[in-house]
Amino acid sequence: MVIVQGLSSRAGTFLLHDVSFQLASGAWGIVLGQTGSGKTTLLETIAGVRRAIAGQIILRDEDVTSHPIEQRRVSIVYQHSYLFPHLTVDENVGYGTMDTRFASDLASRFGVDGLRGRPVASLSGGERQLVALVRALARHPDILLLDEPFAALDPRRRIQVRRQLRLLQRESGMTVLHVTHDFAEAGTLGDLAIVLEAGRVIQIGTPTEVFRRPASGSVAEFLGAENVFSGTIQRTATPTSGETDVLHFTGEGIALVGVGEHAGGAGHAVIRGSDVVLAHARSARTSARNVLDGVVEEVLFDGMIARVAIRVGSTMLVAVVTRSAVDDLGFAPGLAVVASIKAIAVHLC
Repeated sequence: MVIVQGLSSRAGTFLLHDVSFQLASGAWGIVLGQTGSGKTTLLETIAGVRRAIAGQIILRDEDVTSHPIEQRRVSIVYQHSYLFPHLTVDENVGYGTMDTRFASDLASRFGVDGLRGRPVASLSGGERQLVALVRALARHPDILLLDEPFAALDPRRRIQVRRQLRLLQRESGMTVLHVTHDFAEAGTLGDLAIVLEAGRVIQIGTPTEVFRRPASGSVAEFLGAENVFSGTIQRTATPTSGETDVLHFTGEGIALVGVGEHAGGAGHAVIRGSDVVLAHARSARTSARNVLDGVVEEVLFDGMIARVAIRVGSTMLVAVVTRSAVDDLGFAPGLAVVASIKAIAVHLC
């Protein structure tokens, strides 16, 4: 178990301030945030690389806030690997472990066995990351801290390594706290998501909760929401919605209806592109509360999906559809379309 309570730490002029969260034993926590938000500083403070200036760090039900790094019994893997340059791959993997057989099995499991005997200087960035990961795992850690450990891997290898590490984590019951910018990793691996901004925690929840209901417009933009509008939110109670308020948003040249909880006033409307449904004409059978007339501005393809930018008045709205939908419906610049968005898909924060 990892418990952080009111933790503050410094890295130069940067301040990590009053961070609190709890990660259960055997869980996988994901730390998200923009560059400079304090993600690495958080890991280093938990590991003991940096000194806490306030708060507590509790590992395995023990307060280790004042313990030196070697007494905390955690393994940390950095994005830049930090291998010992004067040692071979074998010597790096075996460093700090007495279980050479387990280290050898890990090397095979993560595709490092083919690198054995090679000097560190001959390795690519991705190979170095794999060796650093195996070195950390060879110590049988029950708490593993990961700082962008797959960043240098090609997409195919990244998927394979993630899968193997998740299997190993489940087999061993290891607790993992993982810094990443990859939203697929967060959704695939994470049990808990912790979002940092300017050294503070601004949201904690499951990855699904955080992605679907970001706490702020800045979080929504960081998490890749295609449509984030700033404006004013008004509450209107309605008998048909039970205990949920109907919320009216106006701003940036667009008016929207959403449902949820908000005190009213300044805020943001967040709409995922996949929740925008496009058609050639309005339909009397739609249940969507938001039906907007627009004109296609551009179509951008990304593999089998397409992002269709639609001008609605003075506002640009982005829909994410399949490539086949673009072909079948003939979406192209200049085409008049109707965008439908259900009220439940308009997140107001």
